[in-house]
Amino acid sequence: MDCSASPSVVARPQSDVSAGVGLVGLAVLVAWVMVCRSWPMVAAALDLRGPRGPLAGHCSAVLALRLSSGAMALWSVLVDEVHRRVSTGRDWAHPRPLRDVLGISAVKLVGLWATWAVIGTAYCVFRFYWQEPWLFGIRLIGLGVVPMALLSVPYVLWLDRVLIDPRDGAWHCGAWVLGRDGADGGQLLLHTRRWAVKGFFTAFMFSILPGGFAAVVHVDGAALGDPVVLVNWLITWLFMIDVQIGTAGYLFTLRPLDAHIRNANPYLDGWVAALVCYPPFIMMGGNGPLDYHPGTAEWSQWLAGHEWALWGWGAWLVALTGVYAWATVVFGLRFSNLTYRGVITHGPYRLTRHPAYVSKNLFWWSVTLPFLSPTGSLVDCIRNTAILAMVSAVYWWRAKTEERHLLAQDAKYRQYWAWAETGAPITRLLKRIV
Repeated sequence: MDCSASPSVVARPQSDVSAGVGLVGLAVLVAWVMVCRSWPMVAAALDLRGPRGPLAGHCSAVLALRLSSGAMALWSVLVDEVHRRVSTGRDWAHPRPLRDVLGISAVKLVGLWATWAVIGTAYCVFRFYWQEPWLFGIRLIGLGVVPMALLSVPYVLWLDRVLIDPRDGAWHCGAWVLGRDGADGGQLLLHTRRWAVKGFFTAFMFSILPGGFAAVVHVDGAALGDPVVLVNWLITWLFMIDVQIGTAGYLFTLRPLDAHIRNANPYLDGWVAALVCYPPFIMMGGNGPLDYHPGTAEWSQWLAGHEWALWGWGAWLVALTGVYAWATVVFGLRFSNLTYRGVITHGPYRLTRHPAYVSKNLFWWSVTLPFLSPTGSLVDCIRNTAILAMVSAVYWWRAKTEERHLLAQDAKYRQYWAWAETGAPITRLLKRIV
């Protein structure tokens, strides 16, 4: 499709993920958090043994992930019947005999296990993985290694019987490791990019999983009458939702759920633009070159003493964070950076092609107000405004590299891109400004 053609005649395509997937995951997650917050009353009423305080520990956070992701997986299969889609690459009607796939599956398992060994080696070599908060994620992954290796055998054997082309990236990796003919360099590189995304971001998501969950569960209800405390708690709620649903996206890259990674970004600048936004490469963190916080004060300090302004500005911040979390929830089980896993066109993606980036950057500008400085220094005001503008430029760069990747992958995304030129109001506004 020629994206330069008049977008007014282009219809918005249907999303590859239904709205129900994310909503059911969100509902289960919220319900479990409320159970955890109310656990003292629940335990007392049922006379249960064990802890009588709120359930805010690491195990409760992980169980929240399991419950919400399980609910999304069930909805995907039972309601949306995603396992029957052509895009899964499976043919249920003509399963192969097990003996016909044993050789292919064995090579594929070698490829998978070799890939996991490389990722595990990276976890062991790089020291930052053995420091908090990463250490929790590494330990959690370590607990799952043996079960994952054991379960991969029946899973691969079952899947290969119905895959139209079972010689996927894992097979090409296994063939390369074993020195067999047929290993394709392009497929091997794609396999490497897919697992590089999973390996890096899964550990990161695990590392930030418990903190937000504990903060939501442990808050003192009596303090929520203060607008700043309430706003910060609601923002923590929304970031916790984003992390929980996002982590499920990195874990459930499974073909039977039609959530597999079709392609990972092949552009070096796309990887650079993404990785500088995350530790250990982050440039916006403390003392980083794009750290805009020194010489600033947050919104609550500037508006202190003006309760009506605190409530109004706080509502704006919560709304921005809500859009950010919503942009993750609508992905259901398909959220992840640097990948193509289908096209999302509903929810906040009706407003702009990049709702998470737009809302996140507006949030940073609104929280920090970098053009004001408690030091009274005009230099601080100019410096911090310029640095935050550079941060926003990084996200603009990320957006453009993602668009370049997706435009090359899918005609449906090209249709959505063209529709958004005039159909998405924020995209239309930004296009006029830029």
